[in-house]
Order: sequence, then structure tokens, then C-alpha cells
Amino acid sequence: MLARIYKPAKTAMQSGKAKTHAWVLEFAPASARTIDPLMGWTSSGDMNGQVRLKFETEHEAVAYAERHGIPFELFEPQTPPLIIKTYADNFATNRKQPWTH
Repeated sequence: MLARIYKPAKTAMQSGKAKTHAWVLEFAPASARTIDPLMGWTSSGDMNGQVRLKFETEHEAVAYAERHGIPFELFEPQTPPLIIKTYADNFATNRKQPWTH
């Protein structure tokens, strides 16, 4: 019952950073999912797969896991480099690719 503690990345469907500030503790799957032969639905007998806890800080999540004796793996967030561009950069003469419609 290994838990993962991480800070979620922003999704590709948004330009903002909503839902990326909290740290998440969730359990790794203990067993593979099975396919129901009649309906084709996937199912699992692992109830810990439904647990997803959110914490304000990394230290709160680690303290919770240690307090309850849950083995965990901590994933540090990766921040992409900040590239500041202006609208005028779209029309600069020193672009690597020519501007087209």
C-alpha cells in the first residue's frame, strides 16, 4: 500500500494554474484492473484507489503519512522555465521562422 505524494501539474485544457496549489496523497494501485466479460467495464477490488487526500503543504502530507504509518514516495514538482514574450515578438525581424498567416 504505497502512497504517492505530489503537487499536480496544470492540465492542457487550461491556461491558468487552478487546482495546482495543493499537495495530493493518493495510493498506488495494489492490483491490476479486471475487465467484466459481459459489459466490458473495468473494475478493481482495491478500495484505496478511490482515496485522494489534499493538503495545503508538502509537510502536512508527509506528516499525515508518517503519523498513520503509510509508506510513501515523494515527487517534487517540476517547474517549467518562465519565458516572457510580448505581442511585438510575433512580428520581430529576427524570428527563427518567418511570420505567416
